[in-house]
Amino acid sequence: MGPRTLNSALRTVDVARRAGYSVQQVRNLERDGAIGPAQRTASGYRVYREEHVRAALAYRWLAAGLGPVRAKELLRVAHRSTPVELAARLDDAHAELAAERRLLARAEEAVEAIAGERIEDPRPSDAMTVSELAGALGVPASTLRHWDAEGLVVPGRTAPGGARSYRPADVRDARIVHQLRQADYRIGSVRELLPDLRGAGRLDQVAAALSARHQAIASRSLALLRAAGYLADVLRPAPGGGGQPERGAWSSGSAQV
Repeated sequence: MGPRTLNSALRTVDVARRAGYSVQQVRNLERDGAIGPAQRTASGYRVYREEHVRAALAYRWLAAGLGPVRAKELLRVAHRSTPVELAARLDDAHAELAAERRLLARAEEAVEAIAGERIEDPRPSDAMTVSELAGALGVPASTLRHWDAEGLVVPGRTAPGGARSYRPADVRDARIVHQLRQADYRIGSVRELLPDLRGAGRLDQVAAALSARHQAIASRSLALLRAAGYLADVLRPAPGGGGQPERGAWSSGSAQV
């Protein structure tokens, strides 16, 4: 049997095996517009092509880089819009990752300033009031109350409904939050990072956690690069168009489901 051409007929199970999905996942991707519609036989069976496999693989890597929701959105753009718009969307995604990288670099610089200090083995007598901690950090007491309301640094209370009492672990969290805020991290981004940082016994472990974030961003960037190769196959050339992809890879030659 000779090699498959781009128009060779494939069953759902063929697409599933080659893309690493289940049969139902392939059907779901078609339903959501991520791989384009299949043709149907007279008996109602789906007939896919090589382009569907490439689109499914593009989705796999886009999902690794951007998450499943945005991956499907980008593939719908690839199928129904222009290559220019798809390129713009990919540029935006890479720019977002680059911005995350810059934020992490600033956070690492901020954390490095206090990386030599031990933040373990606390004593109960080390607890601080709102005003004491605010003065130590150089922020208004209202800032600490806002962090409390946002769930970033939630202190104990001297009694039910009493005054806030910041234990050494709370003070540590407040210092980390303060450094991240000085590094231009928004509240939502700090909230996302803080669970990892709370588990660090020393601030050098905080730096290690930030370094792990760098590795995660690098993996997402590489996933987008891998997706780009498959996306190029999804954008098939327009007939007689000098190799320029036409608007929507599935604008013709495919029956509606």
